[in-house]
Amino acid sequence: MSSWFSSVFPNVVQLGWSGDAGWGTSIVQTLFMTFWSAIFGGILGIVFGVVLVLTKDDGIRPNKFWFNICDKVVSIFRAIPFIILLAFIAPVTQKIVGTQIGMKAALVPLTLGVFPFYARQVQVALESVAQGKIEAAQSLGATIWDIIFSIYLNEARSELVRVSTVTIISLIGLTAMAGAIGAGGLGNTAISYGYNRFNNDVTLVATVLVIILIFIVQIVGDFFAKKLNHQSR
Repeated sequence: MSSWFSSVFPNVVQLGWSGDAGWGTSIVQTLFMTFWSAIFGGILGIVFGVVLVLTKDDGIRPNKFWFNICDKVVSIFRAIPFIILLAFIAPVTQKIVGTQIGMKAALVPLTLGVFPFYARQVQVALESVAQGKIEAAQSLGATIWDIIFSIYLNEARSELVRVSTVTIISLIGLTAMAGAIGAGGLGNTAISYGYNRFNNDVTLVATVLVIILIFIVQIVGDFFAKKLNHQSR
């Protein structure tokens, strides 16, 4: 088996597991960028999504100023192609993490690239909560924080898990482009060590690993979305 694999995928074996171009290193880099960008982008996305729902004209705290600010910020960042965003915010990245190159530097554009996408999905998820439940909570004297956490986020939790899964899968795709600033990862391996060097076996294995990672995220997300949806009935 080992000799067969080495003969069919010689360049894959040559990269090895550790080292700068190793498969283990690429997998860890992809997981690192995905995890932390999902955390930071998720927090920003929920905050902007909640503010958009609360401050819209028929929200429980209508405020045109804050709604327009959040709406425009989300729309502007969604409109910038990610590969351009990497270069556009390089000075900001330098200020925040002290460098414009590498895995940590990629966290800033990845966070700013994914949060507007997630914010819009959070907005839609929260708007699906029945208005009657919100009005009932208000009639019982619930505070705005009670309504946010006990009504909006609690009632929409299954949908939030579903949209979070979609966002994380999109984020994995964005990490492939982060290789443009030296962040590494499976996407960078597929392009730099596979496509650019005509090593098709490397491109194939890197693609399969990304697909496996996406399948795992989808399966876990579907499980928790169904579980929470069942519990909310």
